[in-house]
Amino acid sequence: MSDPKSSVRFVDPSRAAAAMQPFSEAERAVLRVVNQKVAAQQSLTAVVDFLFEQTRSIFPFDRIGLSFVEDDGKRVVSHYARTLYEPVLLGEGYAEDLRGSSLDAVLRKRLPRIIDDLEEYLVEHPASRSTKLLVKEGVRSSLTCPLMVEGRVVGFMFRSSRSPHAYDWHHVELQMAIAERISQAVEKAWRIEQLEAAQRAYFEMLGFVAHELKNPVASMVTDAQLLSQGYLGALTPDQKAKIDKFIARGEYLLDLVREYLDLARIEGRELDLDARSGVDFTPEVVDAAVDLIDGLMQARGMTLRRELPTETLLVECDPTLLRIVLVNLLGHAVKYGREGGEIRLAVLRRKTGITVSVWNEGLGFPPQERDKLFRKFSRLDSPGLKARKGTGVGLYNAWRIVQLHGGRIRAAAKQGEWAEFSFSIPQPLPQAADTRAGGTT
Repeated sequence: MSDPKSSVRFVDPSRAAAAMQPFSEAERAVLRVVNQKVAAQQSLTAVVDFLFEQTRSIFPFDRIGLSFVEDDGKRVVSHYARTLYEPVLLGEGYAEDLRGSSLDAVLRKRLPRIIDDLEEYLVEHPASRSTKLLVKEGVRSSLTCPLMVEGRVVGFMFRSSRSPHAYDWHHVELQMAIAERISQAVEKAWRIEQLEAAQRAYFEMLGFVAHELKNPVASMVTDAQLLSQGYLGALTPDQKAKIDKFIARGEYLLDLVREYLDLARIEGRELDLDARSGVDFTPEVVDAAVDLIDGLMQARGMTLRRELPTETLLVECDPTLLRIVLVNLLGHAVKYGREGGEIRLAVLRRKTGITVSVWNEGLGFPPQERDKLFRKFSRLDSPGLKARKGTGVGLYNAWRIVQLHGGRIRAAAKQGEWAEFSFSIPQPLPQAADTRAGGTT
């Protein structure tokens, strides 16, 4: 226990058990509700909002705060603050080094702490930034409880009052009982939010880096093409061959950049379906996609055979997104097809929609590898396929976009001979396509 003259008290429930009072029926009822309902809350905010409302009848408080221990136990960060007053000065995002902070002792002792009068505490600890902010909010007393999961302190829950000496040992026991019930649910919600934030940051960075690479690489490829085509003077055969290799590598980099930009848009929830009816499918989707891949096909000496409807094919779709799909399928056929081989691009109109297929001579893939297709960052393990450079991103992007259209994408192959990828889009599009891109291929 702490010095009785101090404004701070650490309470060891096991040593102070004799002084504890039994919970009232109202308190037991609240604990039962917390025990039954807290795990059902979907987010960290929902968990603590639930506690805020449910425990107001049994606790004196004007404020609830929640902080977590981060950066290998070196920092404490506030993730939640709700009050019965305004303004809130110590809110979400407030961070402080644990070493030397007022919470360092709570972490080390692993015991709840009562501060009876924050104004007196600030006189004793004038360097405490958090106390200064709370005093400015009008807070006078606080109860801090460590959140323990499997013997680890993962964070702290704070109850604060604008009245001094608001908390006693009975409040400590009640708070510990609540903490025991919520710690795992709170940590789970916090971890999920951390993962979501990390994923958002990752894809934002991915999009930024890919975008910054795109223009200079495209410019270098264009300059190299001018040299190769003799616009700046004749080249020797060796010089032209060297520059053509440079162009091929640059186009490969542009292909990677395009795939990662598409992935960043998809995973960043920026890829919305902007469908319209009456899209002239051949020029707006097929021709536009072929133009982007034509240079790669020529570089590998491959020929493209088109099997397209002779009449105008008007389709309801998002042509920009379907171009991405077709570019990825054609690029895949070029990458994994036989050098000098044939690629067939077919578009069929059916009663229920349209089907687009891309067939190529080449390595194909073994049947047992099919389930790895259309999965993010997944690569096939067959020796011939593994040697080809790829990211495992393009087919995943294609799958997601086809799902946005309410369609299906499929793959078939005969190992060592051919592979075919096809997708079908219903017509008209479903009124409520599965925008989450769930389901199976």
